[in-house]
Amino acid sequence: MSRPRMLSGGRYVALALALLLTLFPFWWLLVTSLKRPVDIFAGVSLVPQQPTGENYDRLFSAYHFGSFLTNSLIVVTVAVAASLVLGTLAAYALARYRLPFGLGEQALVGSLLVRTLPAILLVIPLYLTLAETNLLNTRLGLIIVYGGLNTSFVIWMMQSFFGEIPRDIEEAAMVDGDSRLRALRRVVLPLAAPGIAATAIFSVITTYNDFLIALTLTSTPDAQTVPVGVSTLIGKIQIEWGPMAAAGVIGALPIMVFAIIVQRHFVRGLTLGAVK
Repeated sequence: MSRPRMLSGGRYVALALALLLTLFPFWWLLVTSLKRPVDIFAGVSLVPQQPTGENYDRLFSAYHFGSFLTNSLIVVTVAVAASLVLGTLAAYALARYRLPFGLGEQALVGSLLVRTLPAILLVIPLYLTLAETNLLNTRLGLIIVYGGLNTSFVIWMMQSFFGEIPRDIEEAAMVDGDSRLRALRRVVLPLAAPGIAATAIFSVITTYNDFLIALTLTSTPDAQTVPVGVSTLIGKIQIEWGPMAAAGVIGALPIMVFAIIVQRHFVRGLTLGAVK
């Protein structure tokens, strides 16, 4: 066998092994969610002997997982959408206008510092603030908190993407009669769509998976999100492994669907600016 063919075969083997290692935990999660409790503890099995949907039924009937999932979808959708709108406008202003006394650079550094602070340092002041405004244990409270935290991330990310778009393009649109905002909407935003998609998926994943802030600011299924809901399946005496696996499968679906929808723009967004 020739050397190039051996190298090509080695790449395929390495790729297959990497794919197997990546997908195996998801397969194990799915299989466990379809097993009866007695089968879960019976031994290692990669295929359920008697598949059952009992864990999914218990998850939604006995553990109110529908409320947790609904809360997560509403909070993530509204918070990320609001942060994208506000953060994109702010990032565009920082990228296109030069502020005196270096205020633009200071604003960027400040937005980055907000994201680098550990969540454990923020939960107490956030708790006290929401308690004063009667927003504890509400979806609106979570939306405001996550929207504010994500806005700083959006500003930092989108400012670099806007910086890669030549000013001449929007100036040409303005010469043709467009206003600044119309040129932004018609010309700049379509060119920055890959960057918006990349920023959006990072914001969605961060918000959807957050546990500490949601745990601190909520106390009932009326506002608790999926990560907090999954933690309720861990009892003092036993862990509900079947429903927990089912919660993992159901909870992963929204992120997977969103990733598939924005996949094309997401890949372009990660490489935007890498090659001049």
